[in-house]
Amino acid sequence: MSEIARRTITVVTPCFNEEANVEECHASLAAVFAKSLPGYALEHVFCDNASTDGSVEVLRALAAADPTVKVVVNARNYGPFRSTFNGLRHATGDAVVVMFAADLQDPPEVVADFVREWEAGAEVVFGVRNQREEGLVMRGVRKTYYRMVSRFAGIDIPLDVGEFQLIDRKVLAALLEHDDYYPYIRGMIANCGFRTKGVPYVWRARKRGLSKNRLYHLVDQGLNGLISFTNLPMRIAMFAGFGIALLSFLYALFTIAANLIAHGGLTVPGIPTLIVALFFFGGVQLMFLGIIGEYVSAIHFQVRKRPLVVERELINLDEARPGRD
Repeated sequence: MSEIARRTITVVTPCFNEEANVEECHASLAAVFAKSLPGYALEHVFCDNASTDGSVEVLRALAAADPTVKVVVNARNYGPFRSTFNGLRHATGDAVVVMFAADLQDPPEVVADFVREWEAGAEVVFGVRNQREEGLVMRGVRKTYYRMVSRFAGIDIPLDVGEFQLIDRKVLAALLEHDDYYPYIRGMIANCGFRTKGVPYVWRARKRGLSKNRLYHLVDQGLNGLISFTNLPMRIAMFAGFGIALLSFLYALFTIAANLIAHGGLTVPGIPTLIVALFFFGGVQLMFLGIIGEYVSAIHFQVRKRPLVVERELINLDEARPGRD
């Protein structure tokens, strides 16, 4: 393949306090391109979420030594999904690896498999995490969540698939048409359609540093996925409300009948029962209000039209965003 005909693959890597990983992340990916994809040019876009360690300095050095390294430094931490979606706006490649994590839990060698499937005609090639090097509890929780979202979403979201995917340029154009304050990227890609192909791989354990996705962040991301592409929580709340009301009505009928049969003998002071019922129904109401609140807050943030990400600095990138053309 001649230099003129070389096709470019853009890889987007979000990072936050990954000083120990970003250099190896780029080196391992560059080695894959040199060995398995010599006919392709690599564009590696790092999206730094205002790291407080030395990540930005390491990225500056990488970008100075290698012009294929592009860096977006955010003004603050916007989370991995907003930062990644903003990074996609800077992608200029013929195909784009949507999210290649800096911690190398997604193996860089799989990118070569993605490219081969793309060249064979697939427009979306997604990595299927059929094995995970993590604890039994988290593995079970993730599998349950993926199946719940896939089962109840209004679109076909593949099982055990994250944002480690390669998409064609035309898919990227369709993806960037979405205007979402909190992009659930895997769902948005599935919503675009196009021809898909899955590539199974082993999701590795992190070797260096600690994951920045704490329990709160995982719950937040999970709830965002649920409310973005399914109204299941609202339907559950509605049917549960009907069910509880029906049970209460039946219990009232039973109580009346029992008292009539017993000629009032069952009428006893029931303060403990009232207290339990009060707290139970109060808890149910608060839970349902919380579900409604999740949807209302999503609408609230969406209609305010705040910037997805505020960029503090661009390195080896033009101010103009190719994804906006």
